[in-house]
Amino acid sequence: MNDNYKQKLKAITTFIFDVDGVFTDGVVWLMPNGEQVRTANVKDGYAVQLAVKKGFRIAIISGGNSEAVRLRFQGLGVNDIFLSSHDKWIVFQNYIKEHNLRPEEILYMGDDIVDYRVLKAVGVSTCPYDAAEEIRDICDYTSPHAGGKGCVRDVLEQTLKVQRLWMDDEAHQW
Repeated sequence: MNDNYKQKLKAITTFIFDVDGVFTDGVVWLMPNGEQVRTANVKDGYAVQLAVKKGFRIAIISGGNSEAVRLRFQGLGVNDIFLSSHDKWIVFQNYIKEHNLRPEEILYMGDDIVDYRVLKAVGVSTCPYDAAEEIRDICDYTSPHAGGKGCVRDVLEQTLKVQRLWMDDEAHQW
């Protein structure tokens, strides 16, 4: 773990997240009709909507393709949602080019090998506690929380606190 990751949080304007294994615990229930059901942590959701209100750019890049996932993030105010992303590196490159973003402005959280290249390219690389070993080895910060158990809230809250945007009047409203 990089000891100065908190210093790097001061420059963050953009958060990019994987979904399965980050916002969820990685368990997918396969229903008889073919639907895949996931659970999400409401504390992660609270922190996402607060970060959006504070003006942070939030993007989702996921290999999955669930309309429920899209609706969840739209309901939290996230506009940049990339599902069925078979190559996250290409989606990431296009996204940062489109929005003229610098690596030091971006915090990415992923949990598995498909996130590796993006994690290596951002200013602050983060992962949940239960991420793949290869991912934990390269990240600036590993949350003490597992995927789906508050790891997203952890990095959002830390960043908002460092930037003195936590626990103000807007924090008391959903």
